[in-house]
Amino acid sequence: MMNKSKILALLGVLVLISPALYSQVSKTPTKPNILIILADDMGYSDIGCYGGEIHTPNIDRLAAGGVKFSQMYNTAKCFPTRASLLTGAYYQRTNADFGNTATIGEALRPAGYNTFWSGKQHAKFNPTTRGFDRYYGMIGGCENHFNPGFEAAPGQAVPAYKVAGNRWALDETNTPENNNYIPQDSKFYDTDAFTDRALTWLDEYKNDKKPFLLYMAYTAPHWPLHAWPEDIAKYKGVYDGGYEAVRQARYKRQVQLGLIDPKTSPLPPMEIGETKPKWESLSPDERKLEATRMEVYAAMVDRLDQNIGRLLKHLEEQGKLQNTLVFFLSDNGACAVDPKVDHEDVNAPMGSVASYPSYGQNWATVSDTPLRKWKTTSHEGGISTPLIVNWPAGIQARAEWNQEPVHLIDIMPTVLAVSGAKFPGESKESNIHALDGVSLLPAFKGDKLARKSPLFYQYAKSAAIRDGHWKLVRLGPTWELYNLATDRTETKDLISQQPDIAKKMEVRWLAWWKDCTGSEWTGKAPKEPKDE
Repeated sequence: MMNKSKILALLGVLVLISPALYSQVSKTPTKPNILIILADDMGYSDIGCYGGEIHTPNIDRLAAGGVKFSQMYNTAKCFPTRASLLTGAYYQRTNADFGNTATIGEALRPAGYNTFWSGKQHAKFNPTTRGFDRYYGMIGGCENHFNPGFEAAPGQAVPAYKVAGNRWALDETNTPENNNYIPQDSKFYDTDAFTDRALTWLDEYKNDKKPFLLYMAYTAPHWPLHAWPEDIAKYKGVYDGGYEAVRQARYKRQVQLGLIDPKTSPLPPMEIGETKPKWESLSPDERKLEATRMEVYAAMVDRLDQNIGRLLKHLEEQGKLQNTLVFFLSDNGACAVDPKVDHEDVNAPMGSVASYPSYGQNWATVSDTPLRKWKTTSHEGGISTPLIVNWPAGIQARAEWNQEPVHLIDIMPTVLAVSGAKFPGESKESNIHALDGVSLLPAFKGDKLARKSPLFYQYAKSAAIRDGHWKLVRLGPTWELYNLATDRTETKDLISQQPDIAKKMEVRWLAWWKDCTGSEWTGKAPKEPKDE
């Protein structure tokens, strides 16, 4: 048996006779690439691996090879979610322009990362001013997916639109005419365009030895519902059975997948929208129209998955997928709002550039199966998102679901942990608070997180606190209390039985609010920016 000195001597000889091998090993990157994929207004149950009937093989592939979280939380709204995701801070500590924070880009760039952002930026600043080397996309809240401008593109009809003050930018370029960006390519569709730009960057920097951060902030499936005809055709007839039939089928699949336990998460009665009654009450023409809405929505999610597949394939071809840490999630629950439109051709085919449809509360309820409520609320349907984390080099696939509550604020600490980046990096903001979240690395191995504080929520008139299995939530002035260990779908309000628990949780929520904002809660939420 060799002693220690002989082993060391032999290793030295191997290095001398094989310098190429030694060089190759020494240059193997240890820092992973980071790919964050954010869907816009996609519900909890829309993708296949969370119970949906929509064809999402690429997202499902990520889930099968990684970790799936059943209780991932967002902020219930587009722009605060993006602030928390990119800064690791509760939105209440910052503002619409991420003041007093550091972005993931500002943290990773000094650590040797190339930093790219393609897609939606729901704030006023250009990302190239806050830690990102490259940016392409829409600075604003929503857009016509085929034509973000107000005038017809070559060979197209005049686009339907809302006057929302959005602008387009490529890197630092942000000129007045970008407020009326009219694509000259007849095949322009923003989900495709965001991916095209990302693939261009990956090719441009493919021989760079630096790892990358790529943030893909897609605008699908946020209204208006726009999709390519060939994608819509895939779902012809799929939704003819109506809201409840699709919802029941999704719930059954969720139980089969192990995502939902029917004993602790019974399917609550469907909350029917005021303007769209039960399916049985609709005329044949109304049913056809409603089914078409969901067909277009499904096509948008389908196209999103196709583009995720393009990204994964490209990284695989470059030999970079193995060491890429991928996060996939949505910014909030499904949207139950029917927007007011400034210009629309009511006779245009649904899903085309001249139309501006949404799918309304009933289909939003289906999207959030089995959870209650929707976007803008702090009930589970508003703040729950799928979260899939995949990293072939760093995570072994886990067949079981991770049931521990996690939050957007945990993504920044996780990225810092795997990259070795220092917080707050190159941020020039003042009064930067310590990170609110915790690293998810223990969860990748099936271990418990090191979280010591409850999770907090507030958007407009909704608010909540999650402490262990207890959740205190309101939509207005009246609190409700739920034991999520036995009632994830919030069907049994226990506040009258457990008033002391509710009171203690309310005190903690009020203390959190003051800590974040510097002021006492007045009972009236501050005015929030519009979603458009």
